[in-house]
Amino acid sequence: MEIVGEETVETPRPRPPSSSSTPPTSIFVLDSEPQQQQQQQQQQQQSGFFARIRSSVMASLEKRQLGGVKVEYTEIPSNEFEQEEQGVESVNGGGPCCTKCGQSPSQNSRAKRKKGLWKSWGLQLRATVLGIGLLAFILLLNLGDAIKEHIIGERHNNYDPFVNWGQPNTGTEGLSWYPTDFLRDVIPIPCHSHNDYWRRVPLFDALYAGCTGVEADVWLFNNDLLVGHDLASLQVNRTFQSLYVHPLVDILERQNPKTPFYNGSLNGVFDVDPEQTLVLLVDLKTAGHQTWPHVLKQLDPLRERGWLSFYQNNKFYKRPITVVGTGNTPFDLILAPPYPPPQSKYSNSTTTPERDAFFDAPLDKLSPESSPPYNSSNSYYASVSFFRAIGITQWWKGGEPTAGQLAKIRSHIASAHERGLVARYWELPAWPIHVRNKIWEVLVGEGMDMLNVDDLKGATSEDWRKIKTWKRIWKLL
Repeated sequence: MEIVGEETVETPRPRPPSSSSTPPTSIFVLDSEPQQQQQQQQQQQQSGFFARIRSSVMASLEKRQLGGVKVEYTEIPSNEFEQEEQGVESVNGGGPCCTKCGQSPSQNSRAKRKKGLWKSWGLQLRATVLGIGLLAFILLLNLGDAIKEHIIGERHNNYDPFVNWGQPNTGTEGLSWYPTDFLRDVIPIPCHSHNDYWRRVPLFDALYAGCTGVEADVWLFNNDLLVGHDLASLQVNRTFQSLYVHPLVDILERQNPKTPFYNGSLNGVFDVDPEQTLVLLVDLKTAGHQTWPHVLKQLDPLRERGWLSFYQNNKFYKRPITVVGTGNTPFDLILAPPYPPPQSKYSNSTTTPERDAFFDAPLDKLSPESSPPYNSSNSYYASVSFFRAIGITQWWKGGEPTAGQLAKIRSHIASAHERGLVARYWELPAWPIHVRNKIWEVLVGEGMDMLNVDDLKGATSEDWRKIKTWKRIWKLL
């Protein structure tokens, strides 16, 4: 039957079973099939399942205008269908190929291996670059540490002269041992060891750091002076004499030996600067009028050797140790000592010194009309709480004081210097560290005479007298 312009499709007839391995096919025959179309249909049978469907449908649509076409749909073997699902098909009777790249499986495998090789080399290259960069950064940090250590002179990183302190058979059981060499290269620094008795080795840790001031809190119990921050920390063997007076006598005797070449007695505790005085700040925690006479009495071992600074005939005589009273110390007992110092053989006068201990004057009350008049004849330090007198600095701006706070600081320092006193703030901010460091930098830059510190290493490892360019570079790193 032949119908022009229409397709006549016969019902598929099942093919007889065959012993061949090729599965049976279903044939759909149209009325007219040119010989060329048969060849094309054979090629389509050798291609992939989905590709033959697309090709057959397109051919049927094109042949509708030509009067008829024969299209065959052949059942696809399972192995060929699996290849199609995996993206592999047969083209022109050749071997299977990838539908995405058009390459054979072997070519595709080589391409994948090549791509994986390049990817592996890329990962190795990135890892190598990252490792080299990390190593360079570590070397840069080490170089920075070396430069820092060279510039600021940070000492004693691997040497601790107190490692066996207090151990049996070391001579330190009584806390009076003094290694003769441990101060030979220590440079004295204008910093005050606040709450010095908290150190692992009181007095010696501060001297080893270079501090020129130490502080001892004393309590009067049973006619003896115990040292500690509060009642819970007091021990009968931690006394004012055992921790400070006797060790200082031992140190100064070693610094002033009696030899055929030297017979002096005014060398201080520091070998580098023998004229530097050490301030011994005594903070009275019990009643002042009862405690202060005991303090003066227990200073006799230093006094009788001429090692206490004193005031006589309108002149201040500086000696290796300068005693300053604070806390509950009564100012009237400073002016009229209840335990008068004996005549000193080291002064040029035959009169008795007026005093060999001085007062810690209030730094924020040194106005010209202040009464009583604090000056170098009765006081040495001029101190006040930074928090109470100045307030909280702008921590969100790195600790930079405001214009008003800076004006107060300058006024306090100027007032102290007019009276010949050593200016000092206590209760400085301790954290954040960058805020604390900024306050230290500002105070030293404005002329603060004594930096009150708790962190000895942090205070003595840098020169706070100037702003260093390398420090800014270090922060950027």
